[in-house]
Amino acid sequence: MGCIPDYRGLSAVTAGDRGVRHHYLLMDLERAHTIARERGPNMVVYWIVRAILQPASHVYFRLRRTGIDHIPREGPVLLAANHRSFSDPFFIGMCIGRPLRFVAKVELFDRGWKARLLLALGAFPIRRNESDEQAMETARVILEQGGAVGIFPEGTRVRPGPLGEPRRGVGRLALETGAPVVPIAVGGTQDIRDGWRVRPRRVDVRCGRLLTFPRPVDGAVSARMATEVTGRIWSCVSLQWEWLGGVVPARRAVVVGAGSWGTAVATLLARGGASVQLVARNAEQAARMREQRSNDRYLPGVELDESVEPLTLGEVRWPGADVLCLAVPSRDLPDALQRLESVVPAATGVVVLSKGLVAPDGRLPSSYILERLGRHPVACVGGPAHALEAVTQGASLTIAGADRLFCERLRSVFTAAGIACDVSSDIVGVQMAGVAKNAAALAAGAAIAQGPNAAGAAAGRVYSECARFARAYGAQRESFTGVAGAGDLVATVLASGSRNRRAGELLSEGVPAQEIATMLGQVPEAVDTVPALDAAARRAGVRAPAIAELAGLVTGRLEHERWVARAARATTNARAA
Repeated sequence: MGCIPDYRGLSAVTAGDRGVRHHYLLMDLERAHTIARERGPNMVVYWIVRAILQPASHVYFRLRRTGIDHIPREGPVLLAANHRSFSDPFFIGMCIGRPLRFVAKVELFDRGWKARLLLALGAFPIRRNESDEQAMETARVILEQGGAVGIFPEGTRVRPGPLGEPRRGVGRLALETGAPVVPIAVGGTQDIRDGWRVRPRRVDVRCGRLLTFPRPVDGAVSARMATEVTGRIWSCVSLQWEWLGGVVPARRAVVVGAGSWGTAVATLLARGGASVQLVARNAEQAARMREQRSNDRYLPGVELDESVEPLTLGEVRWPGADVLCLAVPSRDLPDALQRLESVVPAATGVVVLSKGLVAPDGRLPSSYILERLGRHPVACVGGPAHALEAVTQGASLTIAGADRLFCERLRSVFTAAGIACDVSSDIVGVQMAGVAKNAAALAAGAAIAQGPNAAGAAAGRVYSECARFARAYGAQRESFTGVAGAGDLVATVLASGSRNRRAGELLSEGVPAQEIATMLGQVPEAVDTVPALDAAARRAGVRAPAIAELAGLVTGRLEHERWVARAARATTNARAA
């Protein structure tokens, strides 16, 4: 087979030498690509390893192969598959009666013995998260030689949940070489590894029908062409994945609440590939949105996607609904659930979009939903998400819930819509972080007339007490320091249209809390949430004087001047301490 330069001298490189190591590693990888193009796998090693793995795969993993007759026995072919495990190339290789050449991440070539073994088995290196022209050229050479190349369009392992988003390299290869493509789905491999232990799990490999694409006349492949072909290939991979019973993105959604955020979420879900029923407050609002194909009162300038259907609650078609998004203010949640509890299918997951507590006792929306609706998958959405900006420019969100698969299904749809999402299991922390940022924004608005120092101090005290209260109930600190907490707080305070900050300003002007929603035209969550938060903290025995004082300002028990004086005194005392 030949050899590549020895990697052993690089094994003890320190962090300060990483740049030097990377330089030499690139030189070695260039040699690895040369070997992959000119010599290929070591046939003796390849067939010995295969002779061992094939019976083991059938006995230990109960490998089931479907549609392998779709793979050509000779000539160039691209095998495009989803990627869940390090073992995927080996199981795919069991479906073809000739050597499979597959891409492997460059990190696996950091030792000489591993590099030699991988090259002997037909692998060649690829640098992930960048355009690796060396790897693309190697794949082209192998295909031109009539070889079979395995490629994972997701670029990295994706687990658990639905398939990830593909990159356009596979479409580019198909167009540049004219090689046919076999879409493949691999299921079950994500569960076989537990540390160093390899567990017996059933593995399914399903191969779709051969796909062919004409080469461009002038040979030039644009990014648009590559993206289009990749999408067609990936849709066929997704079809095989569904045949295997794999988790798919949420496809049918019901969004209750056609305010700014509810309309924005409906639009994003539609962009992500879901059909959406958007429930308006009344028949007049629904009819107006259907006629105008927009919701200009709450989300001006945004056209409703054709897959968004505005209607009333009584018109919703519930069978097959994957997800129910509750985009109503927390104070309206009890009434909404009273109307929903008898109609929501048991398999439908529920998403909380509001950032408040359920009055009067200050319960988290997720626990209140579970009590009223029963055992549904429940998640919440946190993070800076100004509605209009999320639709027009994107956003960074956190989806939190105990059911990881449900959260991943949601993330898949939002990601397809261009929204950056991460997933957290800390549903308590993410919900409380949203409560904290609204309460802190209210405090900042109420104190802003005294200057930015006073506003910052008031907001900081409230936010800190909310975080301490949340941690007493098991919330993770990261939920308050990350996107769902500090990031959302900064966005809320800076946004020109921040309802909660503006509500604080109106309180400072002497406007009664019960009149603020009417003046703003929308509900500022903090006005209802802060008194409920104060009650919950008292009941839990958590000392939270800043929250109690802000609740006094909201309820009218404490005049604004006295509230400002107390906030300033508390800040001075804290500085002196």
